[in-house]
Amino acid sequence: MTQRVELAAVMDRLAIDALITEYAVAVDDGDWDAYRQLFAPGGGADYRSAGGIEGEADAIAAWLAETMRLFPMRQHLVTNRRLEFGTLDQDTGDTAHVQADYVNPMRFADRPGAVSEPSTAPDFVCGGRYSFALVRTHGGWRLRRVVVTEKWRQLAGERQQREPASGM
Repeated sequence: MTQRVELAAVMDRLAIDALITEYAVAVDDGDWDAYRQLFAPGGGADYRSAGGIEGEADAIAAWLAETMRLFPMRQHLVTNRRLEFGTLDQDTGDTAHVQADYVNPMRFADRPGAVSEPSTAPDFVCGGRYSFALVRTHGGWRLRRVVVTEKWRQLAGERQQREPASGM
């Protein structure tokens, strides 16, 4: 492998890592325009294992905007990223697949009329694995598909195991 090829692979890895980070930040910050821009045309996501929906990026962003109002405090921690490059039209490196684990602490919105001391501590935590399918576009790397496989969640001190979705 030449130094030029090795440098290109490193640059791609850094760009993909930045894209995955931008995904988590967009969701945590509720920046749904930024979320939509992370996807290639026709790209979408599947949140069904976490009780959500499956669809194209615009539909998912609208669903997340409504659903995440329940959780004004959220912080994705995306770790253990495993990256593999694929091929598209016989050109090596035009696609990529990333599997990454996540832990997502969230805080429920205060209920109207509830009398309690304000808290910023999370009261809902879930974890699982993301599967990101990416494609190189003229604008850089973009998401083709995101699949969330929730493996566990903890609510009010209880831990519930979830069966992993098949096909991951």
